[in-house]
Amino acid sequence: MRRAALVTAALALLLPPLVPGSAVAGPPARPGAVPDGGVGRHLVAFYDFAHPVPGDPGRERDLGRSGTALRLVNGGELMRVRDPVRGRVLETRQVTPAERGNDDWKAGVYDPAGVASLRAFNGAREATVMGWFKPVGELPAPNSQSADPTDHYGAVGLAGILSGTSQGHDVRALLELIKVDGVLRLVALGRRADGAGSQTFAADADWRQLLPHGRWVHLAATFDFDTGAMALYRDGRPLTGSLVVPGDPWALAGPPEPDTASPSDPRGIKIGGSYPQNTREGNPCSCRMDDLAFLDRALSPAEVRARYRSTR
Repeated sequence: MRRAALVTAALALLLPPLVPGSAVAGPPARPGAVPDGGVGRHLVAFYDFAHPVPGDPGRERDLGRSGTALRLVNGGELMRVRDPVRGRVLETRQVTPAERGNDDWKAGVYDPAGVASLRAFNGAREATVMGWFKPVGELPAPNSQSADPTDHYGAVGLAGILSGTSQGHDVRALLELIKVDGVLRLVALGRRADGAGSQTFAADADWRQLLPHGRWVHLAATFDFDTGAMALYRDGRPLTGSLVVPGDPWALAGPPEPDTASPSDPRGIKIGGSYPQNTREGNPCSCRMDDLAFLDRALSPAEVRARYRSTR
């Protein structure tokens, strides 16, 4: 798998101007890393885990337009590891599965007042969450919140945008493995209105075929909060699946139109598990991740495939 250039001239134009001594320039721009068709301007946040915040290696610089730096929770700079296929990547994992605690390695940002730099998802009509993922440990993980040593979590957190009222778990848009009718499935899970019901689009195929241990896979989830359409992609190709929740959990029927996400700033981003504010462990993912992107538009199948190809 070829490691492509990750920041193009178009993306560079979206970054804030550099101030001498206060920031570090990204890698040289090369065309092709951000697909055509206006996708670049919809790239709200993007992380390649090769750009620590200057002077603070426990945080990761956002190469998207929002400037939302991630915190590498519990592991700090040790969470940037060298992968033989993709170079510098993020590693998330459970640390002490037999102990109740909150020492799992995960990444994210959290503010109970809302993260103002993520305002593009305030009242958004659409969203996309995408990136590269490689399982490297036991999934789902042993449930450190349970006294039963045989108990495992019912989900595995990959990457998502929190809702405007989230306690560190509830999301507006999420890629995840979660049990559907007792069976673990790869899903896109979205919540249009804060505090209201969520909808889940679950892939038909066995999650172990879609996300095999020790292998890099590109995943994408798209959300249209106006039409209710959701989709999943693997290595640039759409996956067959179905909506899980019957009825109208997003309350799309009737006026006003168009329907949008709640007019609130998301409380953050969660990566590799829940609770990025580090209050507890939840659905940890023993995974490696790279090129995580959060967009304020539901990409088309052609755009998802172009993005996949550009970051291989």
